[in-house]
Amino acid sequence: MAEPQQEKRGARRFPLRVPVTVDHENAAQPAQLRDVSARGICFYLESAIAQGSPIGFTLTLPPEITLTESIRVQCKGRVVRVENARADGKLAVAAVIEEYEFLAEV
Repeated sequence: MAEPQQEKRGARRFPLRVPVTVDHENAAQPAQLRDVSARGICFYLESAIAQGSPIGFTLTLPPEITLTESIRVQCKGRVVRVENARADGKLAVAAVIEEYEFLAEV
């Protein structure tokens, strides 16, 4: 009998469907968020990014996460996993969040 797989996540994940802009190699690409936690993010992207690559991304956290108003967050991180393409050709990219900054509303 196979042993259950150990849960490696240390923070609660929030499944969100909000747009995110990913900055990689001095180019901004639109992506679709799959989920986010205090330590990481997973999003769908049309082009591949190598594991270990540094990235930046900006997203808006909705009131159901912040428990106040929507908050824009700019993050820096590193790609830790790239999953195989889905039927629509997009890749799931998981990244650890290394730095973040809350942005002022305009």
